[in-house]
Amino acid sequence: MKNRAALGAFILLLALSAQAQQSQPVIVAEGGQPDDRGSARVLYWNTKLDGSAGQFAINYGRPVWKSVYEDPAKFDALTKGKIWRMGSNFWTDLDTSVPLKVSGREVPIGHYYLGLHRSADSANWSLAFIDPATVRSAHLDAFDIRKAPIEFEVPMSVAKSDTKTEKLTLTLSYPQTDTRKVTLKLVWGNLVLTAPIEATVAE
Repeated sequence: MKNRAALGAFILLLALSAQAQQSQPVIVAEGGQPDDRGSARVLYWNTKLDGSAGQFAINYGRPVWKSVYEDPAKFDALTKGKIWRMGSNFWTDLDTSVPLKVSGREVPIGHYYLGLHRSADSANWSLAFIDPATVRSAHLDAFDIRKAPIEFEVPMSVAKSDTKTEKLTLTLSYPQTDTRKVTLKLVWGNLVLTAPIEATVAE
């Protein structure tokens, strides 16, 4: 009698569990509110025509540096041999209306998603370029950047800062004597990564 009661209770539990699983929605959503997002842009202006000669911009989410990253072993475990989205929330992207050379590699006019790749031996960092059309067709979120095919990579120089930058910060700087030669600089925590960019701008 007890065995029958236990069996009945078990079957009822399974039925309730299956019903609960069926009642859960297949698709759920998150987000919808403003998040902390930054943008670095270089605009070229033709003074003779009084109009734009082209521009490029990098748009990115700004994650906060965590103290756990300061443990070399944990930081290596998170980054060595892996690709990181170089931001937070939506994809970090580069949109350019002028041809570029990034670390000597030609980057045609267009739109690109970006990521950061660290070599397995931890010695080298590179900027990874991803085709947004491929990402869109696969419905990939930037959280799953490791699943996105990399079109190509360009090297970045790495250094360590004496000061800590709390939020990821990207800048595009250039000398007034040659504004076509731009330096991309990424600073986060004590990590500093840079890459030279040359813009081709018609007069």
